[in-house]
Amino acid sequence: MGNQLEYVYTRGYRGRVKGLVLDWSGTTADAYVLAPAVVFVEVFSKQNVEISMTEARGPMGLRKDLHIKALTEVPEIKERWKGVHGKYPDQSDVDRMFEDFVPMQLDCLRKYTTLLPHVAELTQKFQKDGIRIGSSTGFVRSMVDILEEDAKKQGYTPDASVAG
Repeated sequence: MGNQLEYVYTRGYRGRVKGLVLDWSGTTADAYVLAPAVVFVEVFSKQNVEISMTEARGPMGLRKDLHIKALTEVPEIKERWKGVHGKYPDQSDVDRMFEDFVPMQLDCLRKYTTLLPHVAELTQKFQKDGIRIGSSTGFVRSMVDILEEDAKKQGYTPDASVAG
């Protein structure tokens, strides 16, 4: 009886859109996702390990501490680290780099808060039409506070936000 069929019941919503959840970097602001990438490069440089912008962007979308951990697991970066430090990076190295990352990101974040074209107008139209706007990011809350403050000045105010 290896050919048993499985019956699956699914249910779908067919009504109007009630909400949108938008990411920050690259979706609503910071068109080229420079803010986190620049700081990842700097954080590794502070440890005397060079990484490229391309490498820094690799695991984009993760919470920032997990992003740093993912970078330390990239074979080429891992080997560079060992060449400098005589050992592979471990969780204590990740934690130390994340501690460096937060103030460095806070210091430069305002340089990258310019909204992408039409974000303010479109989200205002959606909100006027009863569609709720949410934001989500791998940035920590203190960084989201900066993003929201600067976005509000440009006409974008999400109804809710989630920080990494």
